[in-house]
Amino acid sequence: MGPERGYTPPMTLASVQGQPRAMDALQSALRSGSVHHAYLFAGPEGVGKELAAVGLAQALTCPEAPEVGCGKCASCVRISKGLHPDVTWVMPDDERVSRGLAGRSDFTGTPSRELRVEQIRQLQERLALRGLESKRKVAILVSAEQMNVQAQNAFLKTLEEPPAETTLILVASAMDRLLPTIRSRCSKVYFGPLPVDLVARHVQQERKLDADTAALAAVMSAGSLGRALALDVDALKERKDVLTAFEALSGNDLPALLRFAEAHGGSREDADAALELLILWTRDVSLAKAGALEALANRDLTALAQEAAKRTSEAALHRRHSLLESARTAIGSRNGAPRLQLERLLIELFVEGR
Repeated sequence: MGPERGYTPPMTLASVQGQPRAMDALQSALRSGSVHHAYLFAGPEGVGKELAAVGLAQALTCPEAPEVGCGKCASCVRISKGLHPDVTWVMPDDERVSRGLAGRSDFTGTPSRELRVEQIRQLQERLALRGLESKRKVAILVSAEQMNVQAQNAFLKTLEEPPAETTLILVASAMDRLLPTIRSRCSKVYFGPLPVDLVARHVQQERKLDADTAALAAVMSAGSLGRALALDVDALKERKDVLTAFEALSGNDLPALLRFAEAHGGSREDADAALELLILWTRDVSLAKAGALEALANRDLTALAQEAAKRTSEAALHRRHSLLESARTAIGSRNGAPRLQLERLLIELFVEGR
């Protein structure tokens, strides 16, 4: 099934970029022969967790370079393509559809966003069999936090009584959604945001962008190469209009507040993108207020940031940031219609906050 989008597949575990602590931990375990039976790779989306899972699977099964992985033999190549018979990938059905691994017509109804108990039971049956090519079997659970309660309880039995010569790798972007009993039985490996310059360099090369646009995409992605590569470049270019309109809002013009909410609250995705932009902009205004203009993400809007900084107090910026984050959390948790959430946010910012 292959690794996550947003990275060029590494030849070996050592080729994973931007995650030195995570790689050191895994390579140390391989060298010392102390590989855990279950790992939890935790961190933001698009920062190399799945690639590290591929690299670890290669190192554990490679016949040419045991405990390292050569990245070139038939075994390593099949793992990188998701075709090795002893490396099992498990992911939600909608993720399979989004990656082109299945079609919507393959499912009755809407493809599930959850990892279902039936998938875990199928995995358990497969792990009970002997390996076909390798002595060790590996299972990679993508979006492991999407396991529903029944699936997590079923998987817990596998963690408590793991099959011999088996390594389980849970890849999660929100590990707090996993049961504490699952988290406690896994060796945790944390993946942080990637360096901005690394993301910008990859984005510029792969999307053929100019340096300024690539740098902005890197900053707005919060260190996620996957997100940076998926960003809508046209939307990046439209941000000036959005931010100029936001700075023109006033508590004395309620219709303008409602129009802004309507323009950006058509869907949860649109609302989240607008809030992400406004959070980054609030950071820029704070930096402008501190005189740190070289650190602005929206460097082409320096004059607008300076103007906003002059009329906005530090306390107001802190309050704005808190309200923006709260609104984004509410929209992400599907707590109310996105347009109504934006309306409530803008009223709190510009009417109640006067």
